[in-house]
Amino acid sequence: MTRYVALLRGINVGGKNLIKMPALKAAFEDEGFDNVSTYIQSGNVLFDSPDSSSPQLTKRIEKMLAEAFDYVPTVVVRNRRQMRAIVDRAPKGFGSELAKYRYDVLFLKEPLTAKEAIKHVPTNPAVDTAHAGTGALYFSRLTARATASRLTKIVGSPIYASMTIRNWNTTTKLLALME
Repeated sequence: MTRYVALLRGINVGGKNLIKMPALKAAFEDEGFDNVSTYIQSGNVLFDSPDSSSPQLTKRIEKMLAEAFDYVPTVVVRNRRQMRAIVDRAPKGFGSELAKYRYDVLFLKEPLTAKEAIKHVPTNPAVDTAHAGTGALYFSRLTARATASRLTKIVGSPIYASMTIRNWNTTTKLLALME
């Protein structure tokens, strides 16, 4: 069995796609996944599966969610090894100055690559920094000037449909829960 996290985009945000975590957990269990748990209300589901293909798991989960909750889901699936690599390969110092910066990880859904995605991520050089990783982008912005950040502009871009964003604290907590 492999430990995975499914990162669901766009649930329980702004009053849209409201899904209670017990119902989400039950849907994953009904689909045959083991050791299912959720973390906070933003659509993070940890589970075990013998399947070894993230793209197949992603399609299976998206189909199940569409049927169970009547919404068009975007799901990014990462296994424990991939999450460990995302955390370990963060740019030097990323996540270390929480009083000064806000840190986010933009998880990319295949086939979107970080090399392609970074070309479309708007930044304000005085506020924002973006780095490409493997299957993810690392984005930081000055807290004192967060309103000048261009991260929110990504929502209107075509690549936004192929990603989901988690803050650094959530990312590292999910890895800890996976281990």
